[in-house]
Amino acid sequence: MDATQSVGALPLDVRRIDPDFVAVAGYKWLLGPYSLGFLYVAPRRQGGRPIEHNWIARKDSDDFAGLVNYSREFQAGARRFDVGERSNFALMPVAEASLELLSEWTVPRVLETLRLRTAAIAERARGEFGIGSVPADRRGGHYLGLRFSGGIPSDLPKRLAAAQVYVSVRGQAMRVTPHVWNTDEDAEKLFAVLKTALA
Repeated sequence: MDATQSVGALPLDVRRIDPDFVAVAGYKWLLGPYSLGFLYVAPRRQGGRPIEHNWIARKDSDDFAGLVNYSREFQAGARRFDVGERSNFALMPVAEASLELLSEWTVPRVLETLRLRTAAIAERARGEFGIGSVPADRRGGHYLGLRFSGGIPSDLPKRLAAAQVYVSVRGQAMRVTPHVWNTDEDAEKLFAVLKTALA
């Protein structure tokens, strides 16, 4: 499973779903840095053969005194799947701080905050401008795709960015993904630009 679009904002219980592998990029909802990700490996798969072969994934690689005694065996558990240069002293503290913050907030609370925000934006967009979206019960509460009946005005993303409102156009939808730090004032900026752009 690639859970990059949800982990950190949508609860995921690997005990209930029972996936073999779950990969997550650290930079999205986990609030971490680019170039760092996480991999969950089910216990039944932890004896598998890794795709990448590097010395740090080998048994006893943490014993630097015996570093030249390369082992053909891999580390026990999921560590055998680590990529090289995993001990990145610049990125790991950032990722750790992000995960601690999310643990403090809790993912269910993050999701509820985002669900209320996206629901309010969807309702207002539909009521004021006739802009549609997937119903709330059929989408993740942390994502919203606004669909314009005549298509997305070509200059709309640029006009929004000029007002420091950043969205992403994906196909026929304009993706709006606020996070917990986005405020009512941010939503007002979105609607102020929509009002002038769709007038």
